[in-house]
Amino acid sequence: MSKVEIYTWQYCPYCIRAKSLLKKKHINFIEYKIDGDEDARALMTERADGRRTLPQIFIDNAGIGGCDDLYTLENENKLDALLN
Repeated sequence: MSKVEIYTWQYCPYCIRAKSLLKKKHINFIEYKIDGDEDARALMTERADGRRTLPQIFIDNAGIGGCDDLYTLENENKLDALLN
């Protein structure tokens, strides 16, 4: 199984929605809660090629984008291929 990482804020509705899909699919993930942590956000932004929006999701260290991108991959039946 692939390594899945997600940067989140606690009350971000998009973060909650993205985690919900991952949990529904029984995908284990590492969550980085970065509320108010500018150093962590800077690291996330660097990893995400300058994107600062949350969530930011990585599969095997490759940035796939945010919540909408995750759902697009799922709806196009491409997410499972990235995870295996």
